[in-house]
Amino acid sequence: MKLQGIAAFACATAVSTGSTFAGGADLTVFDWSGYEDPGFFASYMEKYGNEAPSYSYFGSQEEAFTKLSSGFAADLAHPCSDAVRKWVAADLIQPLDESKLTNWADVLPEIKEVDAIVLDGQLYMLPFEWGNTGLIYRTDKISGDDVSLQLLADPAYAGKIAVPDAASSAYALAALATGNADDYTNLSDEQFKEVSDFLRSIHPNVRFYWSDAGQFDQAMTSGEIELGWAWNQSELNLIWNEVPAAMMRDVDKGIATWACGYVHLKSSTTPVDQVYDLLNALTDPASGQYIIDNWGYPHSNAKAFEVADQANIEAYGFADPKSFFEGSLFFDAVNPGLEAKMLAEFERIKAGF
Repeated sequence: MKLQGIAAFACATAVSTGSTFAGGADLTVFDWSGYEDPGFFASYMEKYGNEAPSYSYFGSQEEAFTKLSSGFAADLAHPCSDAVRKWVAADLIQPLDESKLTNWADVLPEIKEVDAIVLDGQLYMLPFEWGNTGLIYRTDKISGDDVSLQLLADPAYAGKIAVPDAASSAYALAALATGNADDYTNLSDEQFKEVSDFLRSIHPNVRFYWSDAGQFDQAMTSGEIELGWAWNQSELNLIWNEVPAAMMRDVDKGIATWACGYVHLKSSTTPVDQVYDLLNALTDPASGQYIIDNWGYPHSNAKAFEVADQANIEAYGFADPKSFFEGSLFFDAVNPGLEAKMLAEFERIKAGF
């Protein structure tokens, strides 16, 4: 009995410290679809018997917030920086321990300075990837000289456009299109009406509001749509599949920039060491090389840029992170009252009102 007790104690200790007794799937991640790609966390897989974490998915940050606020539990989640203040205020996430983050010193300084990564001296989000949301168009249908955000409202494109099913992204698009980007996070009543009216003007042209980037990519490939508001990954997927497409990167015409990463949820039950094993795998230079070369997104670790394909870095336009961040609308936290108005009004717009 005594030997059995010692064995039981040893087993429990091994699990609590995240050793090989723990299973990789014991850790749960609430994420965007696609981020279960094992190329992002190779060192975690190696440590945990080639077993990946368990994943559940959300299609927008609004959906994720609602589900977590209703009691959904996971260990880690993957919001963008503009959501962090709201999630902290709702008591959904806990601070991260910088001493356990083996790659924190190598995170790009521009990313560390993004609003809400650190709040009141505490680190709340570990940046993973960053990039653009921009207007992607079929180059065989639309001339690069003619493409603009205003084109989304042109009757010639009825049923030929797609925008995200996410109020924050849609309103960023409309703020850029109407010249209100400087006040995006705190629009006046007059500006809010102008921005909302632009979204109403493009609604008749919307083929669908996408929540899965794959849906957008497929529709662009088939020619079902000819332009839409989407992420870097979609541009790269289309080019790789020999679809004539490109993202409009003219800063004067309108493009948005975002930074996303992982947060430690208060509902987490997996041992802390195992949680940090995944966080460290995600921010490893090898993970960064993988996302740059295979997804077209820049990574948070500066060392990843040294090992990734330099031609890709130049082609995607993020060789100079500082300029990348300064030259576009950056997704920051929207005034809470304004956010509530955006969410409500966007639902009315989608319903045709």
